Amino acid sequence: MPAFRTIDVGELSLRVAVEGVGPLVLMVHGFPESWYSWRHQLTPIAEAGFTAAAIDVRGYGGSDKPHPVPAYAMEHMVADVAGAIEVLSPGDPAVLIGHDWGAPIVWNSALTRPDRVRAVAGLSVPYVGVPTRSMSAMIDEVFTRRGRFFYQHYFQSEGVAEREMQADVRGALRRFYYAISGDAPDGTWPADKVVGDTLLHRLPDPQPFPAWLTPEDLDYYVGEFERSGFRGPINRYRNHDRDFAWLSGFQGRTIDQPSLFIGGHRDLVLTMFGRVDFIPLMKTQLTDLRGADILPGCGHWTQQEQPDEVNARLIPWLKSL
Repeated sequence: MPAFRTIDVGELSLRVAVEGVGPLVLMVHGFPESWYSWRHQLTPIAEAGFTAAAIDVRGYGGSDKPHPVPAYAMEHMVADVAGAIEVLSPGDPAVLIGHDWGAPIVWNSALTRPDRVRAVAGLSVPYVGVPTRSMSAMIDEVFTRRGRFFYQHYFQSEGVAEREMQADVRGALRRFYYAISGDAPDGTWPADKVVGDTLLHRLPDPQPFPAWLTPEDLDYYVGEFERSGFRGPINRYRNHDRDFAWLSGFQGRTIDQPSLFIGGHRDLVLTMFGRVDFIPLMKTQLTDLRGADILPGCGHWTQQEQPDEVNARLIPWLKSL
């Protein structure tokens, strides 16, 4: 296990796992995960000559967990990242790597705090520029008004998704992790779910779970969420309009630091609004995009499902900076 620190990042305190010595590489996880989702990257990045650090995002694990929904707006998440860089790398910018919600957090950190970020990599979620409309408006148009279930709409009612997940943490994590992994057959996530269905409705519990998540790995995640609950993690989804209002002030700005994108060919994130070739769009907004790879057979949990393939792209990119 890496060394753990609790650091004051300004508004609150974050737990961070740290390994190695050298320029800072800070990793930011997504939903519903923890610093532990980077367990396969910490040592290789440290051995490549860097300080490898992975935070628990606010609301998760060993980090502080404010209750109000607005505390999880993107502006606060970016401030946490900037504060962590200042503590762990005083006076020097860092490289950021993010997955799932961690990807928008690091993309927007690079966009809005270029003084703190010297390079940025996103896994699973591509960057296509400052939004021109709120995500909530897009969800309403494509899903809700048509009676179609979308998990981010389901997450809007406080307490509802939390109760469903917390009723059986182990079962909920197993079913959710599996349903959007590369191992799940097509159709495992039911495309015909309707408004009024729940997140876990008709999601199978695989026996056994695919090898990329061992029983010990699952035990760690279960322990973290049994202690922390799910309110903070789900609150992130309740800030689409606040995020849009804040980011609107950065219209016209591009991300100019060296960047990298790694996605999974079977990741539903890349097709949930229709299948689009994101790479040409990304090149217009990431002016120094040095790689954009889609991994065959990989689902949503990119760095956990295919750690060797991810590291084979991250390490050379890091050394080239």
